[in-house]
Amino acid sequence: MAAEHRARPVQLLAFGGSLDGSSASLHALRAASAGAESAGAMVQLLDLRDLDLPLYAWGMAPPAGANRLIEAVRAADGLLWASPLYHGTVSGAFKNAIDWLELLSADQPPYLTNKPVGLICTAGGQQGMQAINTMEYMVRSLRGITCPFVVPVAEAHRAFDGDGKPLAERLAQQLSLLGQEVQGLAHRLRPPAQGS
Repeated sequence: MAAEHRARPVQLLAFGGSLDGSSASLHALRAASAGAESAGAMVQLLDLRDLDLPLYAWGMAPPAGANRLIEAVRAADGLLWASPLYHGTVSGAFKNAIDWLELLSADQPPYLTNKPVGLICTAGGQQGMQAINTMEYMVRSLRGITCPFVVPVAEAHRAFDGDGKPLAERLAQQLSLLGQEVQGLAHRLRPPAQGS
């Protein structure tokens, strides 16, 4: 049973982007997802725009988008996150999506316990690490494990072509490597199947 569990593909959830229809962070997330898939993972990608999440309030009945996010997080062995840099931190839309993860507080184990998370930030200038640092605090508070390799994308408005592909080979390699590393961490960290 344990061997069968280890043999099944790693399930990753990639989510983020922005409310902008030409989101560079969503392009970056797709490139990292492709890297994870090349390593054998199965990746579900959720675009923040599609979730249509209202502002989180404690005790509020979760809308369909929040339920979709929560079920995808529960099913995932690991995650890829991407946010644009807004005023030195993550976007409000991304932070709101993270706030909805409070619905995982009563799970056993709660939140993102022992799930690896790969971090990406897209910045208009050179300061993407500010949002990466914020996301790292979020992962820690949710009991997840941050992948040591992170990808801040500088001058993101000119980092991708019209099809959303990275223009620089180095960026393409970094995003692919991030996906592969999260896949590998998730494979090692996921708990054994029940009864194995």
